[in-house]
Amino acid sequence: MPEAATPPGDPITFAVVKNAMDAIVDEIAYTVIRTARSEIVKDVMDYSAAICDAKGEMVAQAKTIAQHLGAIPEAMGAVQARWNGRLAPGDAVIMNDPYCGGMHLPDVFMFYPVFAGAEILAWTVVICHHTDMGGRVPGSNAADSTEIFQEGLRIPPLKLFHAGAMDETLEAMIGLNVRVPDRVLGDMRAQYAACQVGAREIARLVGRYGADGLRGHLAALLDYAERMTRAEIRTWPRGTYRFTDHIDSDGLSDAPVPLSVAVTVRDDGSLLVDWAGTSKQVRAAINSTLSFTKSNAFLSVRCALLGDIPNNAGVFRCIEVTAPEGSVLNPVSPAPVAARALTGYRVMDTMFGALAQIVPHIMPAAGEGGNTVVCLGGRHPDNRPFIIVDMISGCWGGRPDKDGIEAITNPSQNLSNTPVEVLERQHPVRIEEYALVPDSGGAGRFRGGLGLARSYRLLADEAVLQLRADRLRFPPYGLDGGAPGGPSANWLGEGDAKRSIPGKVTMTMRRGELLSHHQAGGGGHGDPLARDPQAVARDVWNEKVTAAAARERYGVAVDPRSGTVDEPATAKLRAARR
Repeated sequence: MPEAATPPGDPITFAVVKNAMDAIVDEIAYTVIRTARSEIVKDVMDYSAAICDAKGEMVAQAKTIAQHLGAIPEAMGAVQARWNGRLAPGDAVIMNDPYCGGMHLPDVFMFYPVFAGAEILAWTVVICHHTDMGGRVPGSNAADSTEIFQEGLRIPPLKLFHAGAMDETLEAMIGLNVRVPDRVLGDMRAQYAACQVGAREIARLVGRYGADGLRGHLAALLDYAERMTRAEIRTWPRGTYRFTDHIDSDGLSDAPVPLSVAVTVRDDGSLLVDWAGTSKQVRAAINSTLSFTKSNAFLSVRCALLGDIPNNAGVFRCIEVTAPEGSVLNPVSPAPVAARALTGYRVMDTMFGALAQIVPHIMPAAGEGGNTVVCLGGRHPDNRPFIIVDMISGCWGGRPDKDGIEAITNPSQNLSNTPVEVLERQHPVRIEEYALVPDSGGAGRFRGGLGLARSYRLLADEAVLQLRADRLRFPPYGLDGGAPGGPSANWLGEGDAKRSIPGKVTMTMRRGELLSHHQAGGGGHGDPLARDPQAVARDVWNEKVTAAAARERYGVAVDPRSGTVDEPATAKLRAARR
């Protein structure tokens, strides 16, 4: 460990407090899982938990959606500006306004102040993606909205709980404006319960170390993370590294949406992440607020750091992020933002492309491009509403020393694919395919992960479908000579009636119709001709790569029945390719 990164004071006590904060914030997260009502939280795990100090700087984060947590500083700033000096024990403030530090309307932040005497010592924070927040379509997540007012209930920093009791006015307002109030309000109560659990455990630390002692340890944690981050960045080669990636389109036009970044490594161990040259804000709802853009940039850099660095705001201090006002990464109100996660994923892909030039031994090729969202909303025969928000987690790209991984969350998330049994038990839908897509992984010395296939048969009379998918036109890139991954694709119908549909669409599905989605595969890493022929043979045997693709992409002749390599034929194929 560099000398500059040595922990302050008593290193044993410092380590105990650090590990205690990590354990507490994970316990907050576990409480959400145990008490939430909706499958998007308790099964998909689209939520986050954190602990902040009195000033609002994040000192610990749970093993949840890392993509959310870099947005906390701006959201916390809005909460403190409105409620400074006006909160009491048991109060909790919620907000979701994207133009007040939030991300998109379904992501509702809850901030719970933890008091030591009359003063706030810390905050527990839980962010949940709620099943519905009202607006023009079920799920409040459509990519084709054209202004934020269409997207649902927009909440500035407001007090939802007063001394432990839910505010009746705000409860009634939320309940009246969402399609599934039992799930939404139930998940908000789960957020509150989890925040209370965190506050209880922090109080135990106060009992051990005192309020002033704990304040000192929290400040030391932030400073320690900053020193460690700067020490590692100082080992990186100085310079400016550029990369451009694309979103297929905003869904309302065919024009690609470019994201361009310049990452500058500075002498003081800090980075400038500049998004000049990125697309202007678009009409459709894929715009990303600056807080969310920063969050994804912070996370991308954290993925490139090897040291055992605490995941807190000390890391953020070393990274300056700028994006032109009025761009797709810093839109001006009332630009719609409901599907902003897609753009956040592409921020990560673009950052990884630039960072791969700085630390090529660490960074993977592009993964699937972010989860695909399939949202179906309608009514049961008894007129009860149903809303499916299915987020399909796909694969990673090939890594410098390993293949990509299949059926796994995007690096920016910690999501889980919804179990088929849960979807079919709770909603009028039948999942008729859930499989890997052969040959979808990009060829390379280390192959990209395979994309997922998932199909949905509607069993209700009708439903509104919102689809948010990408990488149909711009497949995930490979690195160091690796090939791109296979593109994604969407179809409605089957047999002769099967037809392709766009990646971003809102439409009506009828009873019995079949929606099929193939997610993109990850890019490959390294020269495909350098891949071990036995690894290719295993892929053929496991039906991840066809025998034809093995010959064409890798120059390897494999008998698909036995899974053995024809070595003379392989030598001839590879000699012809070189």
